[in-house]
Amino acid sequence: MASTDYAFLKGHGTENDFVLLPELDEALLTPERVRALCDRRAGIGGDGVLRVARRDERWFMDYRNSDGSVSEMCGNGIRLFARYLVDAGLAQSPIEVDTRDGVKTLTVDGELITADMGAPKLLGTSTVAVGERSWEARHVDMGNPHAVAFVDSLDDAGPLHDEPSYDAGVYPGGVNVEFVVRRGDRHVAMRVHERGSGETRSCGTGACAVMVAAAADEREPGVDLTYRVDVPGGTLHVTWTADDRVLLTGPAVIVARGTTAL
Repeated sequence: MASTDYAFLKGHGTENDFVLLPELDEALLTPERVRALCDRRAGIGGDGVLRVARRDERWFMDYRNSDGSVSEMCGNGIRLFARYLVDAGLAQSPIEVDTRDGVKTLTVDGELITADMGAPKLLGTSTVAVGERSWEARHVDMGNPHAVAFVDSLDDAGPLHDEPSYDAGVYPGGVNVEFVVRRGDRHVAMRVHERGSGETRSCGTGACAVMVAAAADEREPGVDLTYRVDVPGGTLHVTWTADDRVLLTGPAVIVARGTTAL
C-alpha cells in the first residue's frame, strides 16, 4: 500500500451515508479532502465524513459536512460510528462517544442502535421559505440548530436543490430545515435540507427536532413519549423521556471498506 493511501469504510443510517476514516490524522482532514471523498461522481460519495479519534480516553467522532465544514453533531452518523466500533471489536455496548456536543451514550441491540441525544431546547419560532412560499418554523436545538416547518404536503418544499431561506439573525451559523407532515397518531414524515450537505435521505438530529416540535404540545409530565418518524431513506423512532432526554433509534450499516488516495 502506497504511503499516500489510507483506510476508509462506507456506511449509512436510513440512507444518510458517510465515509468513515479510522486512521487518518486530523491535520490531513482538510475541507478539500472531505469534499473529494464525498463527491458522488469522482469520489466515494457521502453526506459527510466521520473521523475516528480519541479524546480524553474516549472515542471522539470528528464529523464534517460534505462541503468540508465542521458540524457539532450527527444522529445517523454517531450510530454508524458505534456500529464500526462494535464490529471492529474496539468497544462494547453501551458506548460513550465524545462529540462537539458533548458525550453521547449509545446502546447496540442487533441491527438497531439507540443514541441518547440529550435534552432538547425549544427556542421559539422563525420563518423559512422556498421560493415565494413561506412557513412558520419551530426553532429546536439538538446540539445543532433546526427549523421545523409543518406543511400540507412534503411536495410543498419543491426539489430542495437550493437552501431554503431563513432568518440569519436567528441562525447566524446556518440551520437544518425540516418540512413535516403528520401521518397519524404519534407518526410524522419529513424531508430535510441539511446545513452544509443539501437535501439528504435522512437526518438523525432532524428527526429528533421534528419529534420534539410535533410532541411539545401533548407532552405530559412523568411520561415517556415515542414517535415514528418516516424519512425518505427509511424509518426512525424517537422517544422523549420523562426526564427530558431524547433517544434516537434506528439501523446503521457498513456497506464497504477499502483504501483510497483521494
